[in-house]
Amino acid sequence: MKNNKKFNTTQKGFTILEVMIVIAILGMMATLVVGNLMDSADDAKVQSTAIEIKNLESILDLYKLKAGQYPTTEQGLEALVTMPEIEPIPRNYPQNGFLSELPQDKWGNDYQLVNPGEMGVYDLFSVGPDGEAGTEDDIGNWNVKDFL
Repeated sequence: MKNNKKFNTTQKGFTILEVMIVIAILGMMATLVVGNLMDSADDAKVQSTAIEIKNLESILDLYKLKAGQYPTTEQGLEALVTMPEIEPIPRNYPQNGFLSELPQDKWGNDYQLVNPGEMGVYDLFSVGPDGEAGTEDDIGNWNVKDFL
């Protein structure tokens, strides 16, 4: 018995080169998408930190209203949680403080308070992504509007 099947010599498939080109194109597209998502995540952290600074400013204003002045650098933002023991001791301090706990910026750093400030009555700021004070990425009450 003779096998009379004819083999089709034209292939209908992809060559290895075509598959590699498609993989390279998908890799480039994925890089662009991931890059844009990472930029969006960084922007969200900056904006969220700027919003927290604005909220802390409001709480500091309430502190001044109740205590007579803003906390000093030595008292720090901790004065919003517990009554300071360092002079000047505030008058009319609420029994439970102004906050239950201090927030941290989106990079896990504590917010900084300098009173009297160099940029205003007081300087309230996040040291930003690099974690160092006095650098270009600091987000403070003097430039917070640039980030909102």
